[in-house]
Amino acid sequence: MYVGVDYYPEHWPRARWETDARLMQEAGFNVVRLAEFAWVMLEPDEGRFTFDWLDDALAVLADHGIAAILGTPTAVMPAWVARKYPETLATRDTGARITWGVRKNNCFTSGTYRLLSERITRAMATHFAATPNVIGWQTDNEFGHPKCYCATCRAEFQDWLRAKYGTLDALNAAWGLHFWGHLVGTWGEVQLPVEPGGSNPSALLDWQRFYSWLNVRFQHDQVQILRAAAPDHFITHNCMGLFSDLNYYDLAAELDHVSWDNYPVWGVPRVMGEAAAAADVMRGLKRKNFWIMEQSAGPGGWGSFGRNPWPGELRLVAYQQLAHGADGQIWFRWRTCTAGREQYWHGLLGHDGRPLRRYREAAQTAAEYHRLAPHLAGTTVHADVAFINDYASIWALQIQPGFEGNTYHAALQRYYDAFLRAGVNVDMVPPDADLSAYRIVVAADLHVLPDALAERLAAYVHGGGVLLADCRTGVKTETNLCHDRTLPGLLAAPLGITIEEYDVVPTELTYAIDGTLGACNAHQYVDWITPDGAAVLARYPDAWQLAEFAAVTRNRYGAGAGYYVGTVVQEPAFYDALIADLFATAGVTPLLTPPPGVEVSVRAGDDTTLLFLLNQTQEPKTVALPAGLRDLLAEADAGASVTLERFGVAVYALEKTPDAHHRLERTL
Repeated sequence: MYVGVDYYPEHWPRARWETDARLMQEAGFNVVRLAEFAWVMLEPDEGRFTFDWLDDALAVLADHGIAAILGTPTAVMPAWVARKYPETLATRDTGARITWGVRKNNCFTSGTYRLLSERITRAMATHFAATPNVIGWQTDNEFGHPKCYCATCRAEFQDWLRAKYGTLDALNAAWGLHFWGHLVGTWGEVQLPVEPGGSNPSALLDWQRFYSWLNVRFQHDQVQILRAAAPDHFITHNCMGLFSDLNYYDLAAELDHVSWDNYPVWGVPRVMGEAAAAADVMRGLKRKNFWIMEQSAGPGGWGSFGRNPWPGELRLVAYQQLAHGADGQIWFRWRTCTAGREQYWHGLLGHDGRPLRRYREAAQTAAEYHRLAPHLAGTTVHADVAFINDYASIWALQIQPGFEGNTYHAALQRYYDAFLRAGVNVDMVPPDADLSAYRIVVAADLHVLPDALAERLAAYVHGGGVLLADCRTGVKTETNLCHDRTLPGLLAAPLGITIEEYDVVPTELTYAIDGTLGACNAHQYVDWITPDGAAVLARYPDAWQLAEFAAVTRNRYGAGAGYYVGTVVQEPAFYDALIADLFATAGVTPLLTPPPGVEVSVRAGDDTTLLFLLNQTQEPKTVALPAGLRDLLAEADAGASVTLERFGVAVYALEKTPDAHHRLERTL
């Protein structure tokens, strides 16, 4: 189990390095990330490399048993790059170049920048390939910005479109450029779309795909160099969870494992549903466990800082990620920096460098992780439930949300939180994933629905699966044109409904809904659903214009069932009732029903099954336990129940008996 911190020795006197390494070792840390922002320290002048200081820092860390992950430092170009090669700076949509001085300044189509980044990557990989305590590489840092609107980007976008569509006729048809007479007669007439309010939605979707591809290509160049020069090292990248500017499935393809940066400590303490969902997305990118490359270590912020993690909260945040499949965790950062834009982004140590409360809590967590490591080895999360995570739909809804407040992640989170409250793990899978192993598939806001995917979903239901879809599903083609068929299109048969009209719910209105799922209130949007064989689970009893239409339906189709939710419901209790109905239909039985605010997660391997309980509230919570559990933190057999203190965690191993394993694995 790797546990550690992001460390910046270049920020501190060399005389301090030994103290830092000793304190890390005493805390049980065995890994650091280094150098992702140190390009100018490694190449102060073009072609002159100065690796000696990093050699020395690595040697000090090695003396204390600490391994290192090195970052390719291309997220911040040196000043000499911007001065000598101004074309490497990105151009804003106004035509003005970005001013050098923050980070992520570069244009990804700049041949000069690509060559310079390849050179520093190759020099570092060659130099550090044989350094004993270097174990891996992080490409760049948090890919995702900025978009560039220079002439080179425009020309490359045109080339990318030519490769994708082949002919101008195909492009004109795919984008629907007959509208407003926007047909193009040469590739050179294609402009860069810059204004979502007025640009063609299909052009904007392909522009987002192109931008994602540019980032993937830039990383590919570095990966090729690292593989050749340092074949024994792993390669990862620190993604940003639910960040949506890039297709993370594409970015993850060449990585050995995914990492991500987790900062859930903002505002009032609450159940960290978004962090749990993000962890499941990250695990799903390669269908394997992940690392945390940056994690809340103190108050975060640039100009002003947020809330300090309260006692026990750093440990809770870390355990949540462990429960969802993290095999390595690194806190950001070791010591709070005294200079620069992130003076207020606090680390485990404050500006004074003293090992105080946050350091001690991290050390406790690290010690527990090392005790748990033999049990964790070879385990991951297995789920009966899959959420389709579709970047095309994410981007299309950013371009045209359809109704105010409609975002892909907001829709996904409504259902995800209900599964979290029910204590059932889920997988986040891409649209082309094999769904046959899942009992339930949730397709929230699946706005872009190619025919091939619709046919696969229909076949999944017919073969015995349970599908949950909702409003605005299946509106668009893969090129962001509206389907020319009545909603829900090719999903009409498995869902057993027809939607001939739909409506926005004005902000000042709500519509009561009632039925077998309880009495609740609908807002934001309603589909006017006509059942065509589906059973009605909820209607609008008080809205005369909706009296003949359903709000929620369930349809038997083949051996499976299709559910449809045609509105946005205010009350979380509705989603809890809906998920319970799904479980009954799909035959999913949660291992236990946690009290409000307690999260349940299960990691399992060939010989081990681990149960995690996380109390995300500020009051004690008592949880009834199944029989046959061993408390791994207390090193004792578990009783019939456990009381978790505020922010408390517990980890249990299931005794190795067939009956006991069956009880836990019914939900795996």
